[in-house]
Amino acid sequence: MMHLPINRRHALAACLTLPWASRALAANNAIPEFQLLDTRVISWKPPLYHGWPTLARRKNGELMLAFSGGREKHVCPFGRLEWMRSKDTGLTWGWPQVLYDGPIDDRDAGVVETGSGAILVTTFTSLAYEPVLAKAMTAKPGQPGAFSDPKLIDEWRAVHDRLSASERQAELGCYMLRSTDGGRTWSARYSVPVNSPHGPVALSNGHLLYPGKALWDDGRVGVCLSTDDGVTWNWLATIKPRPGDNPDEYHELHAVQAADGTIICHIRNHNSPNKRETLQCESKDEGRTWSELHSIGVWGLPSHLLRLKDDRLLMSYGHRRKPFGIQARLSSDHGQSWGEPLMISTDGITGDLGYPSTVQCDDGTLVTVWYEVLPGSPLAQLRQARWRI
Repeated sequence: MMHLPINRRHALAACLTLPWASRALAANNAIPEFQLLDTRVISWKPPLYHGWPTLARRKNGELMLAFSGGREKHVCPFGRLEWMRSKDTGLTWGWPQVLYDGPIDDRDAGVVETGSGAILVTTFTSLAYEPVLAKAMTAKPGQPGAFSDPKLIDEWRAVHDRLSASERQAELGCYMLRSTDGGRTWSARYSVPVNSPHGPVALSNGHLLYPGKALWDDGRVGVCLSTDDGVTWNWLATIKPRPGDNPDEYHELHAVQAADGTIICHIRNHNSPNKRETLQCESKDEGRTWSELHSIGVWGLPSHLLRLKDDRLLMSYGHRRKPFGIQARLSSDHGQSWGEPLMISTDGITGDLGYPSTVQCDDGTLVTVWYEVLPGSPLAQLRQARWRI
């Protein structure tokens, strides 16, 4: 096992090469030393593409990892909702289980344990593969959009043609599955108002808050609330866009409740101001009202938020430009400011990576999991880092 101590000087030198570094520096958020214990691939099926995972920790210490598996590409009709578990803080992982495999592409997977011990897993469906298939069907060998193996067109069409066009449209939605026996059995999927990659979060009052976007509906961006352990969800509040912003360019929310009760929400932004940065807003009343969205000076997305045992907040996010990889930042003031980046991974080869999420184990070890296309194959794998601060 390797131990790579990262000191403040090294991390500061790295962050000063980035254009937003001066905005990110905060005196009360000095870079802590951290140790990267190990980094490894945890996918069981390298011949398949794995994407958009979420890692969560149960109260009994078990780690749960949900993801979109069974795939051939970043966009394809084969995605299915899978999960696997670790009983030893990520040292080993059990064989993945398929939770749901619908007739079209099942994508991002979130997971959370509720206060009662129920487990909720989220996903959404997509037809983004349709124009890819249409182009492949007309492209000649060697032309842009052509498949390297013509047999793949037959496979894609076989999946595609299981439903009529109207039936495929009816499959579009945001969905949730629920287990009340530790993941041994699961409910049928049921519709929820929004989706975001990492799913809902538990509040201190026992309720569940789901910040997200109303995909395939009216596109609203905001938060939903469940007061019955995730069985039903109701719209709670819309997050207003910044003046001049188009809310259609907001995506992939996540939230955490800080020790002082403030709920911090992060949003992936594609509006021209602060494009591809993470924007933040806050709620002081359990999600009913929200402050104006504002920049925190972090280029990277989407963000996953975690409250640590010492009450600091940790955000993990993908960095899809050089250095390609995974970064994290700490806040010591309940999300009012964020420190310099901790470089968890910097050896990525493309921007087809990210969506990290992090948990903290009883011994303080942090475990982060993300997806990434690695050298030698176009098929993304699940990658894990164990580290300490």
